[in-house]
Amino acid sequence: MLDPRDAEALPGEVDPALRDEVAHATARALVDRARTTEDPAVVERLIHLVENEGLDTVAGLWADAAAVSLPGALWRLYVLREWVRRDMATVMLRYRLGVEAAPVQEAVAGVPSPPEPGDLQILADAVLSGVFTGDLAVALERAGAFCRILSTGAAFDADSREVADPTGATRMTRSASSLLRTAEELERAGGLWRTGSLE
Repeated sequence: MLDPRDAEALPGEVDPALRDEVAHATARALVDRARTTEDPAVVERLIHLVENEGLDTVAGLWADAAAVSLPGALWRLYVLREWVRRDMATVMLRYRLGVEAAPVQEAVAGVPSPPEPGDLQILADAVLSGVFTGDLAVALERAGAFCRILSTGAAFDADSREVADPTGATRMTRSASSLLRTAEELERAGGLWRTGSLE
């Protein structure tokens, strides 16, 4: 993997093929290393990667990767965890609005009912922990179910604000659509992992 200082010293933009190769290599190395270690401190550091290294660093590695790929899935999981960590009130509101309309997704996500704010952080941490120590497909499916609930909640939130704040409602509708797309991408990535074809 290129040292960040070496990468900055390269003239011009990094070749997209090299960027993709680095994204896949780092994602695979991270997952493989975590899965072969018996040191829980390694997994704990990986769960808290964004807090320790910064979202920009993780974005530089994986944000441009194909959505349905190992680096793309990891990027989405870290962004989801960071959103839960930084904006618990919004996530909690959307979860509560969406969970009644998506009871099957609630069961897959595995959040206690009724959820407390800390439960959503525990879920986000458990999903990332599952990536590194459990069944990766299950972790991706849980994250996908969580995104589906949040998407439904965002759509209900948008509907309730339509008259008072049409611009905000439109923004929330887009957010709901984006969350649904993320859910589908994570679920497809989980299916590919099960067949051994997630690159």
